[in-house]
Amino acid sequence: MVEKAIGFIETDSVAAGIEAADAAVKRASVELLEARSICPGKYMVLFRGDTSQVSNALRAGVQIAGASVVDTLFLPNAHPAIFSALDLSSETTNGAALGIIETVTAASCIVASDAAAKAAEVNLLELRLANGLGGKSFLLMEGEVADVEASVAAGIVRPTEDGLLVRKTVISQLADQVREKII
Repeated sequence: MVEKAIGFIETDSVAAGIEAADAAVKRASVELLEARSICPGKYMVLFRGDTSQVSNALRAGVQIAGASVVDTLFLPNAHPAIFSALDLSSETTNGAALGIIETVTAASCIVASDAAAKAAEVNLLELRLANGLGGKSFLLMEGEVADVEASVAAGIVRPTEDGLLVRKTVISQLADQVREKII
């Protein structure tokens, strides 16, 4: 399967979210990355695959979930680093700086992650989507200071425009004790 696109559906109903996940994977050849409840009482469905297949799956999921849909995302040509950041398989490089982007929604953080990864040479460490965060999401990245600054600046453009940015920061020379706890 060519993994170039990401589809995301968020619903305000667990039942509708499960129905959306089922309809999406039945309609198209996609890989279901996440299908779970998120705070506060919502449900998210995240899948990847070929651009046309993801588009078809997204339409099917949205159609079946109907009025329960809170948010959607179709991201063609997604940067491959997003997938390793989602499953925490990125290896740390002890970069000179740590960048953090925190958003109000999961979809806006996925968009921020894609823009950040495409902007400069950074290592996306973790992309946490609304899991125990009251619906918020965050991205951790590391690299050289200038690269992390450029990636954070690129990553916050869309969330800032949409009013969905909570906070962004770049920390130079993260303390070892903190690194051990968060990475």
